[in-house]
Amino acid sequence: MTESQHRVRLGDLTVSAFSNAVEIRPVILLPLGSHEDHGPHQPMGDYILADVLAERIARRATEAGTATFVAPCLPFGVADYFSASPGGLALTAGHFRGVLSDLLDGLLRHGLDKIVILNGHGGNVPVIHDVTLEIKRTRGLVIPSFYLWKIARQLMERRISDGRERFGHGAEPLLSLNLALRGEAVSPEAGEAEQYPRMLGLPVSGFGTLDFEGLTVEAPVEFDMVPRDAIAPAWAAGSAALGEDVAEALVAAGARFVAQVSTDVG
Repeated sequence: MTESQHRVRLGDLTVSAFSNAVEIRPVILLPLGSHEDHGPHQPMGDYILADVLAERIARRATEAGTATFVAPCLPFGVADYFSASPGGLALTAGHFRGVLSDLLDGLLRHGLDKIVILNGHGGNVPVIHDVTLEIKRTRGLVIPSFYLWKIARQLMERRISDGRERFGHGAEPLLSLNLALRGEAVSPEAGEAEQYPRMLGLPVSGFGTLDFEGLTVEAPVEFDMVPRDAIAPAWAAGSAALGEDVAEALVAAGARFVAQVSTDVG
C-alpha cells in the first residue's frame, strides 16, 4: 500500500505523494467548525468533532473504493451570537467568505474539483451558500455542504422518542457526540440553574429575539442571555452509547454521500 493510499489527511502527505493521488481525481473533504460557548459543560471547540468525523468519513469512503482526503479543518466560524462569551474566537462574515474562497480556489487551481464541505457551524451556512453559488455561476461546479450537526440531529431524532426539548445549543446532538468522542472534555455537571434575562423589559426568547405579547421581535441578544432550557433534559438523557451510534450512522451517510459526489459528473 502506498503512502497516498493509507494516509487520508493532506497534512500527513508529502507534496510528491499527493501529486500522484491528484491524477485519480479524489474527493477532498473540507471540514469547518467553530470555537464558541457551548454551555457550562461542553468544550468550546466543536471543530475538533468536525475534524474527527471528517477523518472517519474519508477512511470509510476510501475503504469503500472512493479515494478521499481531508484538508486541514478551519477552526473558526462566522461570528454570530457568541462574542460575549470569553474564549470565543470567530471571523466576520466578510473575512470568513475570503478565507473559504481562498481555500476552495487553492484546491480548484490544481483540478481538485470534487469537494465536499463538512460544515460544523450554523453561522457558516449563508456564507457557504454565497461562496459556492458564485463558484457554480462562474465555473459550472457544484460544491455541496454536508452540515454535520443538522444531519446528526436528524439521525438522533430517529433513535429517541422523548421529545424535541433535548435539542438545542449546548444540548443535543453535540452532547452525546462529545460524550462519545471527547468524553474527557465534558464537565460532569450541567452547570447552574437556568436564568431568564430581560431586555427592554421583555423576556429574551432565543438567539437574537425577545417576546412581546407572544410575538417574536428581533434584538441584539447574544448567547450569554439566551435561555438554555434544553440543557437540563439533554444532560440527563445524553449518553456516549447514543453518540457512538449516531457518529457511526453519520460517518456511514457521509461516506455514501462522498461516493455520490465522486460518481456524479454533472
